[in-house]
Amino acid sequence: MNELVEKILSGDIRTVAKVIRDIDDGVGDIRTILKDIYPYTGRAYVIGITGSPGVGKSTLVDKMISHLRDVGKTVGVLAVDPTSPFSGGAILGDRVRMQKHSLDEGVFIRSLATRGHFGGLTQSTRSAIDVLDAMGKDYILVETVGVGQDEVDVMKIVHTTIVVVIPGMGDDIQAIKAGILEVGDIFVVNKADREGADKTVQELQMMLEMNEDKFEKGLWRPPILKVEALFDKGVKELLDEVDRHAQYLKEHWEGLALRKQKEKVKEELKEMVKGKLIETVFQELIRSGDFEKSVEEIVEGKVDPYTASERLVLPRLRLNSQGNMGVN
Repeated sequence: MNELVEKILSGDIRTVAKVIRDIDDGVGDIRTILKDIYPYTGRAYVIGITGSPGVGKSTLVDKMISHLRDVGKTVGVLAVDPTSPFSGGAILGDRVRMQKHSLDEGVFIRSLATRGHFGGLTQSTRSAIDVLDAMGKDYILVETVGVGQDEVDVMKIVHTTIVVVIPGMGDDIQAIKAGILEVGDIFVVNKADREGADKTVQELQMMLEMNEDKFEKGLWRPPILKVEALFDKGVKELLDEVDRHAQYLKEHWEGLALRKQKEKVKEELKEMVKGKLIETVFQELIRSGDFEKSVEEIVEGKVDPYTASERLVLPRLRLNSQGNMGVN
């Protein structure tokens, strides 16, 4: 067995940190490691925490870690942050609010850069989850950047999706616009000591009632909880609801292994194929010099970018006689 794989399976923190960094940086040979550890995944319970910036997701995650550790569970945390336009890395880095857990060997915290759709929640985050899963973590918490499509994408790679809103910011209406209402398994109204918390709960409840027909068929009805994460109020009740949702999944799905849920596997494979196609074709474009040539032609006004992109990509989507992708 590969030495790196052995160290991951034994829970070596430095090795895991290096491998996840390589995943985030897109190091080419990291796929070999991911292939080797895949048979050892599928044991962790994965929870997604999403919501707009400023709703207190990091504070909530911090308290969830404490409660899970109190009952002897090991925890991995992946905080998906915006990508720095300069370094390409996660802007916020490892979350400051969670650093009190940094000396706890039962907790592993890592920030990941979004790097756009293909390198964000749908590929590098999924691979990092597999690493923490193979490492032996009981729970993996994925906190998203809380902007745009990433909020919806998180549900494709987790067991339970927690959507966090707060009173007075219109987050409930914004959540509906972003389609989050459809992906949330549990809704948390954080900072519930603020004025308007009850109104926010009522509005979310009204929106959920629009799907009453679905719930009457026995499908999961998302609970709405009032929480004050800063003061650790309602966090234990939130984890009780996570356990209840896990039990629901056991009874209504093929166990808790995400890889056995056909739709999630289909989504994961689709994104991996997209990523591999983009990587392969783009490397060939750079190697051949055709990409730079097309850039010059667009700048000189000889061709429009739409025609140029078609001319660059379409021929490379045909396989040659050796079965390799390239120009016929």
